[in-house]
Formats: sequence, C-alpha cells, structure tokens
Amino acid sequence: MAVSGQQRRPVVVLYERIADAIHDGTYPPGSTLPSEPRLAAELGVSRPALREALLLLQEDGLLTVRRGVGRTVNDRPPRRGFEQLQPLEDLLGAGGVVHVRALLRSVEEPTDFSTQHLLPTAGAELRFWESVLVADGVPVALSHEWAAPEAVLEGTHPAFLAALGDGAHASMLAVLAGASRGVQLTAHSGVTATLLGRRRGDQLSRPADTPAVLITQVVRLDATPILAAKHMLPTGSPALPLLQSN
Repeated sequence: MAVSGQQRRPVVVLYERIADAIHDGTYPPGSTLPSEPRLAAELGVSRPALREALLLLQEDGLLTVRRGVGRTVNDRPPRRGFEQLQPLEDLLGAGGVVHVRALLRSVEEPTDFSTQHLLPTAGAELRFWESVLVADGVPVALSHEWAAPEAVLEGTHPAFLAALGDGAHASMLAVLAGASRGVQLTAHSGVTATLLGRRRGDQLSRPADTPAVLITQVVRLDATPILAAKHMLPTGSPALPLLQSN
C-alpha cells in the first residue's frame, strides 16, 4: 500500500486536498464545484494543475461532468479505505464503533517477522502490542504490532516514541498517526488467505479452522521502517474498503 511519498507531485497533493474536501463534506454529494478559475484562485494553484487533478478525480469516481452544469460530486463517492494509511479500527468502524482491547503491551526480543521488516541490531528489543478489535461486543480482528527499537525512533521519530507511553487503549498505528501531524509516511502491505489456528481462534472466539485474511503492514519514515504489524481478520469481520480505478 503506497500511501504518500516524500516528494509527491503537486497534482497528487491537489487531488488529495479536493478529495479530502469531498469526504469531509465541504463539497457534499450532489453539489457543484466552483468554476475552474474560481477554484484555482481559492486553492492558490494553476489551472493546468487543477484541471489534471479534476480529471483524476473524475476517473476515480468522485466527480461527474454534467453538460451545462459543470463538475458535480457523485451521490455516492467511493469511500476511502485501505489504500490510505489509517488505523484498522477506523477502517473497520466505518459502519459503527470498533474498540481496541489491549491483550499485551510489552518489550520483547524480535521475532522472525519483526526482524525481517524492522531490521533491529543484535540485542535490540522491540515494543510489542497485541490487541483484539471489538465491534458490538464481537471480536472482529487480532493485531500484532511492533515498533522499531528506541534508538531508531529517537533519531527518526521521537514524537512517536514519546506517544507510545500513552497509547494503551489504541492501536500502535493510531498512536503513530496521532504523533505524525505534518510527517509524511509510506506503508506497504501484503494480503493472504489463511486459517486462524487454535490460539488465535481462542482470542477471537472462533474455531481454529475458521478462514481468515492475514494482512501484513510495514510503515516507513523516509527509508526507515518504524512499525511492522500483522492483522488477522476472520470470516464475518466488517468489510475492509478498497478504492480501485482504471
């Protein structure tokens, strides 16, 4: 999942500004955008850059061009999902509230997974958080999250390191997001099908042979990995929205 880059093109930044305004209701469904000259002036951008961003928004299903009317916001614009760097509890909670139930907050030796993705030095220990996400009293996901070693975070993202001490009732990614105002992060994920297994089945109150989706996630600041995670979503979990276009 490529979320943002350190040198994003101006058109991409402009696309995100307008998309944010659509999703937060500044331009509600069915409304007509201001004319190109007026919108360019309001946003402080050139008309060629604005025109390119508007075309991309049209391709992605957020806008429709109506003859004699202009560009209107679609009645049901695609909801942003896993292609944006957001805490899993926010994504799964789009149709309701998802709570994070902390199972474990500890400092441990790296596992094979965290070693592969966070590249800790010999002898380093990592903060590890295990959480169950609960919707309407039902466990819907299990998350394992690791932060990079403290020495790495002190040099790359000290605000994240400081915030980890206050996030016992949130996911680690939520803590990172809250500590990253104005900080550009990138993330990549993998998605595979699997079975829960006995231990994870017990944690999610499901049979061991329940089919599940396993999502792995690595978040970076510049080129430095600062968070690695595994998320297990069993059959019956809320849908994870994905935005696709061609």
